[in-house]
Order: sequence, then C-alpha cells, then structure tokens
Amino acid sequence: MATWTWRFEKADGAETEPAVEPEEFTTQGDAESWLGEYWKPLLAGGAHQVRLFEDATEIYGPMSLKAAEEA
Repeated sequence: MATWTWRFEKADGAETEPAVEPEEFTTQGDAESWLGEYWKPLLAGGAHQVRLFEDATEIYGPMSLKAAEEA
C-alpha cells in the first residue's frame, strides 16, 4: 500500500520542520484534505511551500501555501 507524505519547505526550498506534525496518509485525497485543514498554522510556523510524495515519488510541488492565503 502506498504512503502519501508531505515535504515542508521554506521559501528558498530548504526543508523545514512543520508546525503541525502530519500523519502518514493512505490516499492522496486524505493528504490533501489534511493540508486543507492545517495550511494556516503550517504557514505561520514557517513552511512556505509543500511537495506531495507517494512513497519516494514526487507527485507535485512545490505548491505555495501563500497562494492559499491570497485566494
């Protein structure tokens, strides 16, 4: 079974520890729903962008958390 995980990055692409500890997700939808709930505290905690992985494969990113704030 695939594991979906987020990588949290600063604006320059350097990895950073998230302000909210994510779980390991079993579906892409679960991972995206979790991000939808927690993007504000993640952004406030210093994560500016995220990348989504299915196991070791990057699915997409970087996706800015600031864009969600402006939407």
